[in-house]
This record gives sequence, C-alpha cells and structure tokens, in this order.
Amino acid sequence: MTAAAFPTKERLTPWWVVLLEGIFAVFIGIMLLRTPLKTTLVLVQALGIYWFITGILSIVLIFVDRTGWGWKLISGILGIIAGLLVIQNPIGATVVVPVTFVLILGIVGIFSGIINLIEAFQGKGWGAGILGVLSIIFGIFLVLRPAMGALSLPFVVGIFAIVGGILAIIMAFRLKD
Repeated sequence: MTAAAFPTKERLTPWWVVLLEGIFAVFIGIMLLRTPLKTTLVLVQALGIYWFITGILSIVLIFVDRTGWGWKLISGILGIIAGLLVIQNPIGATVVVPVTFVLILGIVGIFSGIINLIEAFQGKGWGAGILGVLSIIFGIFLVLRPAMGALSLPFVVGIFAIVGGILAIIMAFRLKD
C-alpha cells in the first residue's frame, strides 16, 4: 500500500498558536521572576474575571442544554461568587488564592504519596516507595506552612512557565515543518 492510502491526521492546533502560547508563557515566567507580587496580583485578577465569566456562561448553558442543570447552576453560582470576591478584593485575593492552591497541592501530595506507598508494597518497586515518601513529606510541609509555599509559588511557576514556554516554541517550529 502507498502512503496515500493512509490519510494523515489533520493538526487540530495550528503551529503559530503553539508558538504564541510559548512566547506568552516565557513572558509570564520572566514577569513572575522579576516582579512576583505585581504579576501574581494581575494573574489572580485575570483568574477572578475568568471565574466570573465562566460562572455566567455556565448558567446560560442551562438554557441551551438541560442535562446536568443542577451541577451547571451550582458551578455557575460558585464561579460568579468566587469571581466577584477576587475582583472586589484584589489584595486579599492575591494572598488567599495562592495559599489555597498550596494547601490543595499539599493535600493532593499526601494522598498521592500514600497511594505510591501502597503501590510500592504491592510490587511496584522501590521507586514508587521513595516517590511516595517524598510526596508525603512535601505535602505535609505545604499543609503545615502554606504561606511559605505561597511565597515561593510565583518563582516555581515562573521557572516552569519559562521552561514550558521554550519547549512550546521548539515544538511549534517542529509542527511547522
């Protein structure tokens, strides 16, 4: 059979969109490292606006598609409330949102560590056990010291944004070919 017999899968995302995402991620990462407080304030405000708009759209969606209307209503109301709280109290939200995020990360870390430990004892090996212990320790640290975790969060996110942005830029040029 020839190659023409097998149609190629059409790309869903154009290469230039991936390039723009990469450039934007690098920019955000640099801003988080240079001015972490101001950039976090702007990002949290953008998150509040996003929550508010998606909350409204979730409620509007009830009139278009009635399936799961109760969940759509609840998520819409919560989105609107959370968005308004963030928009109306930008300084407080800049503290509360990262601390809450860090607490959630800590709790997830503890539970995923416990799961890794269980898997290690079920035969997954030492790697899963070591990863489980480290995850539990890191999770406990984040739960006990969420403010310290929140203070380091802009720097960690900034580094990940720069690395991820550079990788996205490289991938964009590979997709172009």
